[in-house]
Amino acid sequence: MERLVIVGDTLLDRDVDGAVRRIAPDAPAPVLDEQTVHERPGGAGLAALLATADGHRVALVTALAGDAAGARLSELLIAAGVELYALPLPGSTPEKIRLRSGGQVLLRLDRGGPPEPPGDAPPAALDALRAASAILVSDYGRGVARNPGLRAAIEASPAPVVWDPHPAGPTPVRDARLVTPNLAEVRRLSGDAGDGSALTTAQRAGHQLRQRWRAAAVAVTCGPGGAVLCHSGPTPLVVPAPAEAAGDTCGAGDRFAVAAAAALAGGALVSEAVQQAVDAATAYVVAGGATAALARPPDRAATAPERIGAAEAGRFVAGTRARNGVVVATGGCFDLLHTGHLATLRAARQLGDCLVVCLNSDASVRGLKGAGRPLNNQHDRARLLAALDCVDAVVVFDEPTPEAVLSWLRPDVWVKGGDYADGGPELPEAELVKHWGGQTVIVPYLDGRSTTRTIAAARSGR
Repeated sequence: MERLVIVGDTLLDRDVDGAVRRIAPDAPAPVLDEQTVHERPGGAGLAALLATADGHRVALVTALAGDAAGARLSELLIAAGVELYALPLPGSTPEKIRLRSGGQVLLRLDRGGPPEPPGDAPPAALDALRAASAILVSDYGRGVARNPGLRAAIEASPAPVVWDPHPAGPTPVRDARLVTPNLAEVRRLSGDAGDGSALTTAQRAGHQLRQRWRAAAVAVTCGPGGAVLCHSGPTPLVVPAPAEAAGDTCGAGDRFAVAAAAALAGGALVSEAVQQAVDAATAYVVAGGATAALARPPDRAATAPERIGAAEAGRFVAGTRARNGVVVATGGCFDLLHTGHLATLRAARQLGDCLVVCLNSDASVRGLKGAGRPLNNQHDRARLLAALDCVDAVVVFDEPTPEAVLSWLRPDVWVKGGDYADGGPELPEAELVKHWGGQTVIVPYLDGRSTTRTIAAARSGR
């Protein structure tokens, strides 16, 4: 399967839907009574979700801050099957909040402040770029596309590069196979005042930018007018939209760029890739945009047990990182909590400033241990762990391994007990933890203590 690697800025998009029935008494403004809140990745994150929904193998190289928004984005992306490689982001993860009523946007609130350059890319992110079948740079002007290490890796890659530019971002890398600005962006980037028709402007400015960027081709997207492909030949290719597209256009540019990159990864000509991209973007808008293209995740619960759950863990992790602290995580079944567990947990907590326990769910334990386990259900096991003074938060996961939850927690240190010491096999999660520059360590078990022995002793009457 082709591997599509997407590089760019990710935002947390939040749609707040409600009803407007009155005007505020203290200001001439409508009052929105909140009814539902839906969250999804935006920017490069939306491109990654769209590509994953198409059935592609997708890796996302982005930047996330150590805050609750960053944790939520990681959770959503990993749950969708995206391989996530996150650069450290100073400040806050950007958020875009749309207040809506009756399908209409009343106000958009942006959070995150001015862009700040992200930190260095972890080596695993550069390895992902080297192994790409195609690379899509989804630039939203917040700094990821400027990262020198990432740019060098993109330029060195033999894979076709599709670059979706932003007026506040850097120029595309030289010899990009396809650059995909929209008509408004082309006017800003070229300084073209737009005299004449949209088609004339797209042709003139598109050729100008292709030569300036030294790109193989530039496809100017024109909304319901389709796209204009400016290549090395003297005559541009006009690709009309197959149908009149009316609807929510948010994310249509991402839909276009993803389809083009996927087509190039499969060996299509640039002209064929642009035709497929126009068709995909038109269908996306006609169907209702991101809301229809992506199955919305369940709304977040308004409350959660103290120190248990993804939201609680995200808050502890965000607070720790805000203080430049070290986040430690460990995992296991913890079916019968005993002194061996306690020794391991205390040793793990001493390695940093916050300890999150990744706890196997009941279904996960049954798959690992057999039909007779666990003896205690996941709710009781989580509450006992959360009651320990050395544990800051507990997250329950259903998979056989904790890789998904680790990918959104991104701990600085991942700790396991002594099964893998003394020259044994490498810890299964060790390679994953390297993706964000984390470290894997082993702490010894307390000799003679294990859940299996404890259960066996109880059953034998000893």
